[in-house]
Amino acid sequence: MALIDYLIETVLSVVLIVGVYQFYFWCQRNPLGRPRELHLAVDDRIPYWPSWVWIYSFLYYPAILYVAWFVRSPRHFTYLATSYLVLLAFQMAFFLVVPVATPVAWRTRNTERTRAERFLAFVQRFDARSNSFPSMHTSVAMLTALHLSTTVGPWAYAFPLLIGLSCLFTKQHYLVDVPAGAVLGLAAFHVYRLAV
Repeated sequence: MALIDYLIETVLSVVLIVGVYQFYFWCQRNPLGRPRELHLAVDDRIPYWPSWVWIYSFLYYPAILYVAWFVRSPRHFTYLATSYLVLLAFQMAFFLVVPVATPVAWRTRNTERTRAERFLAFVQRFDARSNSFPSMHTSVAMLTALHLSTTVGPWAYAFPLLIGLSCLFTKQHYLVDVPAGAVLGLAAFHVYRLAV
């Protein structure tokens, strides 16, 4: 494919990411029940390290866009984009039917004294405590890694690992949210493999 094709696919990917987040925010405002908490004792043992917000935000989006540079054809891009839309449908079903929110106390830990905490507070102004289960960050990272693994190899799985850790250390998610997100990403990838 020509360079212009890759540039167009990257722009379309950005538009898709921005568009998808509108559904994410809509789910935050319209759950079908009262959000519950999935707090386990192990969650209290996970430290709060706000500096992981840089991984949580600045590794996440570039890695997703990186997938567009490994697309072989317009058909491949269409199926690839559809796999992310399938994942979004799975996520929305959970967010609406099984709404989960993180504890208020996790947000009050942020004193906004450091640059990382100020940026994390900025992220949290948009990203409410709800839509916690399963972790969308982890599910998207896992789906991305599965798409990249054919060209990048096993190194691709460092992406969901780092994103999962960032979800926990920023206290954006419960421990149970992370593996559940990985499984959901895997499920969306299997739907994609059935289609291609």
